[in-house]
Amino acid sequence: MEFPLKNAKLRPWSLNDAESLSFHANNIKIANYLRNGFPYPYTLKDAIGWLQGAQDNPNLLLAICVDDEAVGGIGLIHQTNIYRKSAEIGYWLSEKHWNKGIMTDAISTLSKYAFSNLGIVRVYAGIFENNKASAQVLIKAGFELEAIHKQAIIKNDIIMDEHIYAILKADS
Repeated sequence: MEFPLKNAKLRPWSLNDAESLSFHANNIKIANYLRNGFPYPYTLKDAIGWLQGAQDNPNLLLAICVDDEAVGGIGLIHQTNIYRKSAEIGYWLSEKHWNKGIMTDAISTLSKYAFSNLGIVRVYAGIFENNKASAQVLIKAGFELEAIHKQAIIKNDIIMDEHIYAILKADS
């Protein structure tokens, strides 16, 4: 399954992506805005371990590729039980490719796919209060600020708010 974008494409991860994953993910400016499962430094061993786990992961985890090189990642985590019509979207992109519209396009494309093909009626993202760039990307992709979870996150020993952005299926 591949999704063409204006300046990139989304495709499944491959074990052959290990070197590009470790190269592009090894950035403190990325790790500072992601959950602690995304390490810094991001080594080749980290990349291989994550890619091996992604092979059996039931969620939709895709590489963001520019010129056939994996330069970021995006995924939909399908929720369960009473939240089964919702999916959390998570993403990151190599600093080399920031401010080119790639992430807005990727988020819009994957959200539309979830609405059309996965029975999802709500896609949401939880971002750190200090991640203004991610908030702007979500807004450009049609998401709206839905909630602020006060003092819900601790990252690098700093307690901060989590901002929840969401987009709803148009006919739900």
